[in-house]
Amino acid sequence: MMSAQIYQFLIGSDNFGVLLHDPKTGATASIDAGEEAPILEALETTGWRLTDILVTHHHGDHIAGLAALRSKLGAQVVGAAADKHRIADIDLAVKEGDHFTMGSLEVRVFETPGHTVGHIAFHLQHEKLLFAGDTLFAMGCGRLFEGTPADMHQSLQKLAALPQDTALYCGHEYTLSNGRFALRVDPDNAALKQRMLEVEALRAQNRFTIPSTLSQELATNPFLRAADPAIARTIGLEGQTPLAVFTALRELKNKG
Repeated sequence: MMSAQIYQFLIGSDNFGVLLHDPKTGATASIDAGEEAPILEALETTGWRLTDILVTHHHGDHIAGLAALRSKLGAQVVGAAADKHRIADIDLAVKEGDHFTMGSLEVRVFETPGHTVGHIAFHLQHEKLLFAGDTLFAMGCGRLFEGTPADMHQSLQKLAALPQDTALYCGHEYTLSNGRFALRVDPDNAALKQRMLEVEALRAQNRFTIPSTLSQELATNPFLRAADPAIARTIGLEGQTPLAVFTALRELKNKG
């Protein structure tokens, strides 16, 4: 049974802030630290004490508040060993397959290069939680700033293989624009059409569209569905490999 508690909030215009709390021990982690003030406000609202910061990647909108929070609150910073040279505040450097505990919660690390070469994701198997940063979005995936299409495709397949009832938390509220793109390349997908109705209703009420689940993503996210012949046919790549289709999808999304 899930024991972790989640508090989700907005940082800036579209970055998600997330606090992960273990009520058994009182330990609390911030997933990334894009800005100090909203995280301090979230801690005040919840009454939780920050003990850890789990960093997915080095981009400024995910670590700008890191040094200040670490200094002020003494939180342990967990980040990728591959990024230790560019995230100076890492206390615990982790790599693929590593496990660590946050309070009584066990966390597994996945290396998910693509958006950046050092990107990692955090999976809590017993809690059925995945914090994917800017690798896997609701109905989308991250831009390839440093990695290759093959890197990102492999990273996404790795995450997609987790249990389908896993709840996905991602780094940005991009779901509406991602869904509009998904409809362009997967127009006959009934599950996608239904999901977009739900997403449009949530955004009309200024409500968050995540978490989603991996089962929802497998049904509606074109970047996880590159092996679907219907998508390949729609974009003129019938018979091509899933990697070729994925690469074309990412290029199409880049163009808007």
